[in-house]
Amino acid sequence: MRKAPTILHLDMDAFYASAEQASKPSLRGKAVVVGGLGPRGVVATASYEARVFGVHSAMPMGQARRLAPNAAYLVPRFGFYKAISEQVMGLLRELSPLVEPLSLDEAFVDLEAGGAAWDDASARLVGARLRGDIRAVTGLTGSVGLAASKMLAKIASEQAKPDGLVVIEPGTERALLGPLSVRTLPGVGPATGDHLRRAGIHTVDEIVEAGEDELVRLLGKAHGHGLYAMALARDERAVVAEREAKSVSVEDTYDVDIHDRVRVGLEVQRLADRCVRRLRGAGLSGRTIVLKVRRYDFSTLTRSETLRGPTDDPAVVREAALRLLEGVDSTGGVRLLGVGVTGLADFTQEDLFAQAAQAAEAAEAAGAAGEGVDHAVEQAADDVPAEERDVLVERRWVAGHDVRHAQYGHGWVQGSGLGRVTVRFETPDSEPGRVRTFLVDDPALESADPLPLVEVTGAPPHRL
Repeated sequence: MRKAPTILHLDMDAFYASAEQASKPSLRGKAVVVGGLGPRGVVATASYEARVFGVHSAMPMGQARRLAPNAAYLVPRFGFYKAISEQVMGLLRELSPLVEPLSLDEAFVDLEAGGAAWDDASARLVGARLRGDIRAVTGLTGSVGLAASKMLAKIASEQAKPDGLVVIEPGTERALLGPLSVRTLPGVGPATGDHLRRAGIHTVDEIVEAGEDELVRLLGKAHGHGLYAMALARDERAVVAEREAKSVSVEDTYDVDIHDRVRVGLEVQRLADRCVRRLRGAGLSGRTIVLKVRRYDFSTLTRSETLRGPTDDPAVVREAALRLLEGVDSTGGVRLLGVGVTGLADFTQEDLFAQAAQAAEAAEAAGAAGEGVDHAVEQAADDVPAEERDVLVERRWVAGHDVRHAQYGHGWVQGSGLGRVTVRFETPDSEPGRVRTFLVDDPALESADPLPLVEVTGAPPHRL
């Protein structure tokens, strides 16, 4: 008996950027880029209008600015995004006890486990109602994929973007997968994709044609068997109910051992940045940085360093990982590197300041005084993206963040510098607002909490 398409995958559309557009009427329909605005910042999310110019997530922010110089560039408001995410996850939990969040804007749901769907028609109805409920509760859109497995449901939601619903009906899976790129399958990242490409394997059909034995020869027993099964649309992974995350980590295995110490350091920094993107995507920060190194002889070493307070600053994680690398002997070559963060906590903006304070205290303890302490704080500030460096000095006026003026009401910071701050005064349900400029120490201006995107006027919509 064929399985019904009762695994649902939800992916919110350009989540951070869409939330900013919904919050700021003047940005609706315009290119918006959310991420770190400093010289080493990366794009967290780009609106669909910005993607037209080639801007995408994980791109260096400097490159994004060159591609879309007239876009609005904003610093993430993670607390705001997390509050919206909790509303969405609440809707999903009303459908089933088996909800597996992958990040703030993405999750799997086993509809059959909740009795919400049992065949094609009921699953399609649930998906359509869910999309309507998300829009009613949050004002945002999400794309929904429905299939008989997690892998296929995720592929379906990608095909549904933006703001759509795609159901992969039983019996159509192989025909759908065949022409797709090998990178579509879970576990096929850039390195594995390149390895398969060099072997002449570009599509899922070509994986099947190559055969299981050839995949095992190319990728190893575990990866080869698993990838071949997925190419045949076999994915038995169950939806796992939410568990409290204990760590966030990334790692890469290299086809050829790395012997160059400089290259090893660059790889560690790249992994640290990837780890932080995943950390921020989950709305978390962490205190303990972990480095994993598997050497040429398969011996595996792990080193860790615990900070004074939690962080999600990529510069802090990079520097800690590099310090840990200094204590590892990589003579003979490295075949695997990994960077992780443990001791997780909910994201707080103040975490960034704790690192500067820690640097100042360390300098003072070492006997530094006066200029020495100032230099330590300056060094820590240099490691913080420019937008948050302003916060270290003024503790407010971050681009995109909320403020309130005693006379003009609620608004958001468009920019600051040279002792002045520019604010656009508008709310989610207003017309695009006017822009005014103030001195940075104007006593009538203060930081504010974000306003809800949708005013609650009664009970939430009825759901299945």
